[in-house]
Amino acid sequence: MRIPKAVQNLIEAFERLPGIGPKTAQRLTFYLLHVPQTELDAFATSLSNLKKQTVVCSQCFTIGEEDPCSICLDVRRDNSVICVVEQPLDVLALEKSRTFNGVYHVLHGKIDPLNNIGPDEIYIQQLLDRIAQSKNGMSVTEVILATNPTMEGEATAMYLVKQFKAQSAKFKVTRIGRGLPVGADLEYADETTLVRAMEGRREYT
Repeated sequence: MRIPKAVQNLIEAFERLPGIGPKTAQRLTFYLLHVPQTELDAFATSLSNLKKQTVVCSQCFTIGEEDPCSICLDVRRDNSVICVVEQPLDVLALEKSRTFNGVYHVLHGKIDPLNNIGPDEIYIQQLLDRIAQSKNGMSVTEVILATNPTMEGEATAMYLVKQFKAQSAKFKVTRIGRGLPVGADLEYADETTLVRAMEGRREYT
């Protein structure tokens, strides 16, 4: 049996997504064949608007509907405490846990030499510049390194600490602590685990 071109094209499109293998791509495609056309049209519109109706915040580099994002614009947030995370999904996870009232900085990745990702490929320099400038004259009192507890996440955290020391930083640098297992990603952690990780953060010396 020859698969219709439209079906094959969609299967191949799904396969390009992270975590989607050939079998899953086929199941998703054939499932969508049974979905009413109105729902497919709505799905297609959502995909089309995904990048058109979102922006990267020029301050914290998370994904939002406006620039600056709603978190950076919130006057109730403590701008003297910056939580550094790898991805925008980590911001969503921490916000859901309601454990943090400071602001964020999203690196959009981590240092990973095996995949040719160095410090210049992620938003590290922007973090250093942001700290040096200090928003509204308010100096930074703490930087929380909330990169994932993986080998690459730890390497990124250590690199940032070295950069802070090279700039003779006067603020406290902490690392998320107990509660988050080694090798886990923030975005998959439950709220209780994230609360414990934030409460148990330790200071880098």
